[in-house]
Amino acid sequence: MYENRMQLRFGSISQNESFARTVAAAFAAQLNPTIEELTDIRTAVSEAVTNAIIHGYENNPNRAVELRCSICGDMLTIVVADEGKGIEDVMLAMQPFYTSVPSLERSGMGFAVMEAFMDDVRVESAPGQGTKVTMQKHIAVVGCDG
Repeated sequence: MYENRMQLRFGSISQNESFARTVAAAFAAQLNPTIEELTDIRTAVSEAVTNAIIHGYENNPNRAVELRCSICGDMLTIVVADEGKGIEDVMLAMQPFYTSVPSLERSGMGFAVMEAFMDDVRVESAPGQGTKVTMQKHIAVVGCDG
């Protein structure tokens, strides 16, 4: 089966969060997703990129976030990766309302949001080595009877 893929690296600045979600949605558009599915994709990518910028790189604009997208059949896979400080306890970090930086007054719902909008979310991380978030979404092919 043919797989289409793309890869992008961009600066770790908050302005690039909207750029990343737009690129991911544009790539996903070839599967003809619904508006709701596109919104889900944009939201999940936004959360993953924001986590990389704020938590992985602690807002260091001199670092780069990587976005990789692939389509195989009707499965969209999105990877957001950083080479930042990493996560000490991934299971704890994925708990709703957990935040490693309470002074930022963030809700700690990033991973929960990603899990709500995507079919599968996997997080790989190690302290000092960065974090890789892999998200997958099945895009149903909408046909017509005729």
